[in-house]
Amino acid sequence: MSASKGGRSAYHHGDLRNALVEAATELARGDGPEAVVLREAARRVGVSATAAYRHFANQADLLQAVKVRGQRELADSMQRGVEAAPGGGDKQQAARDRLWQIGRGYVRFALAEPGLYRAAFCRVPHVSDHPWDEGQPDAAEHGEEYRSFDMLVETLDGMEAAGVMRPGVREGAEFAAWSAVHGLVMLILDGPLSRLPEPVRDAVIDRTIGTVVAGLTREPVRS
Repeated sequence: MSASKGGRSAYHHGDLRNALVEAATELARGDGPEAVVLREAARRVGVSATAAYRHFANQADLLQAVKVRGQRELADSMQRGVEAAPGGGDKQQAARDRLWQIGRGYVRFALAEPGLYRAAFCRVPHVSDHPWDEGQPDAAEHGEEYRSFDMLVETLDGMEAAGVMRPGVREGAEFAAWSAVHGLVMLILDGPLSRLPEPVRDAVIDRTIGTVVAGLTREPVRS
């Protein structure tokens, strides 16, 4: 990247697209998906809207790129939770702990980055956001956009393989677990749980994740 006349920045081929996504991601961090405007991203980067349209067909195209970025950061937060979990030789306990930790990583990201979290789950016009749609490939084939969902599926499969899951509850368990934690997040971000004092909020988070784990396994609810 080098300076050009008029105070704008000149980008080498391929750099401008990434710069626009970065600027749009910052817009989403501040005010959610509604703030992702192509002209504003171009202004922040220091290029014309015409230059931006060479890389994105429209505003929805840019928002989709931000959505994928949000999903990537969400999955990274979940993975960091897993990596921070204490190791051990008990495979059954490790399988339970993995579900705990990806749940906590999920909520941790949402509370730290509410604007980007909302962008990660926003509906983008004319773009399918359901890996299980008829005619769509498996979630794993979508790459970064569905890595968080893939992690949940793999975790539940691992719990079943380790023998800690209750008989007959594996089918569709990813949707039940995801709905419970995502619903909790939205109640905290945009609903009445936003008024909870932090210690109470944290206890509610642990109780909700613990209930999900206990409902799928033979483990009692942790208090």
